[in-house]
Amino acid sequence: MDRYPYQTPEPRHRDPVSPGDEQGSGIAAPGAGHRPGHGHGQANGHGHAHSHGHGPAAPVSQHLRKVIAAILVPFTVAVLVGLVVLWPGSAPSHKHTGVGFDRQTQQATVTRVVEVSCGSVSGSSGAPAGGTSTAGGGAAVRQGGGTCKKATVRVDTGEDTGRTFTEIVQPDQTRQLHQGEKVVVAYEPSAPEELQYSVTDVDRKFPMALLAGVFALAVVVVGRLRGVMALVALAVSFLVLTLFILPAILQGANPLLVAVVGSSAIMLIALYMCHGLSARTSVAVLGTLASLLLIGLLGSEFIDWAALTGNTDDSTGLIHGLYPSIDMSGLLLAGVIIGSLGVLDDVTVTQTSAVWELHEANPSMGWRGLYRAAIRIGRDHIASVVNTLVLAYAGAALPLLLLFSIARSSVGAVINSELVAEEIVRTLVGSIGLVASVPVTTALAALVVSADRPGAAVPASAAAQPAPARTGRGRRRKR
Repeated sequence: MDRYPYQTPEPRHRDPVSPGDEQGSGIAAPGAGHRPGHGHGQANGHGHAHSHGHGPAAPVSQHLRKVIAAILVPFTVAVLVGLVVLWPGSAPSHKHTGVGFDRQTQQATVTRVVEVSCGSVSGSSGAPAGGTSTAGGGAAVRQGGGTCKKATVRVDTGEDTGRTFTEIVQPDQTRQLHQGEKVVVAYEPSAPEELQYSVTDVDRKFPMALLAGVFALAVVVVGRLRGVMALVALAVSFLVLTLFILPAILQGANPLLVAVVGSSAIMLIALYMCHGLSARTSVAVLGTLASLLLIGLLGSEFIDWAALTGNTDDSTGLIHGLYPSIDMSGLLLAGVIIGSLGVLDDVTVTQTSAVWELHEANPSMGWRGLYRAAIRIGRDHIASVVNTLVLAYAGAALPLLLLFSIARSSVGAVINSELVAEEIVRTLVGSIGLVASVPVTTALAALVVSADRPGAAVPASAAAQPAPARTGRGRRRKR
């Protein structure tokens, strides 16, 4: 025992104290030497406390919290004011045009399917009830070749519930109807009675709901409480999108301004709800905000410079036709900002957490050392995220790229087309913002975490008992 004159009487430390309390107080309880990891100095003590609970990091000092609040509180107030000023109430109503998605639809069931000769269909009076879905299918009916299917469909919703009509399915039609299948039918009241209804799609609500349930279950099982909060944040994000962003744009508000306000609201709600109200989350918010500003500036400049109109397909053409006042190029920029937000959250939170964990592992590391260590993690993240973005956009535009390949267009012609140029600008601007978010967020986190954390109490308590922290190991203490 001469080697351990600093040990305090054992009865004083046999109170039922949790390991976390021992670590937080800086006093080693007797028997702590039996547990590896205790008594290796301040750095290891921090690492052990983290391994127990994985709870929130120690808060930064009161001064830094005031500095962060001075930046984020006015920003949050500005977002709230923007929500109030731009809040649309509801989407404007309009009369259905019957074109594309702008049609009245009802739920229906295929009650009977029989095979018929396409010649008999083409020879019958008038066009087949329900119409034809494809040009090729219509040609098959006119030429009278092959075997068609005649489906009887019953309307299940709306004023005409129980009404039946027939739909001719051509042999080369992509979607084949089956008895008992649930379908979506379009209703055109101005058409002749026998042609008012036609099958437009399959009712796939059940498999979609089942897949969503599996996803939610997986998130909750793996993420537990964090997973539940992530699902709640996802629901809130969806509500902001459907109740604010989309109706506000349809009401004629500036799409860019709406996207900035809506994205900021989603960012604040999602990050703080999932990761807690802490300095760590606030740094991630600041990094995300800075990156979104960069994406907005770059996107605005290059969309204008490349003369991208945003009106490139049937959907955008229909929107422009229904609401000519909507700025389509602004809508394109709004899509770039909203689309980049989800990946930005991932990058900024990861980098902030990396800096915090590095500091917990080595509190003596300065902000330059923290930055250098965390930026190495960020480089790996950049490589994977950029590749993910490019592949995601390429996958979404794969049918379009196939059309260019069939036409044997040159690479220059493909890139120059507005359809592809729009995706290129979207991908590259978003990627630049993601790349920039890594050093920006890492630098912010390193400065905050190493500036003046309230860690003086831990070294002081450790100084009161320095020897056990260095030599109290294993069974030697029992001598």
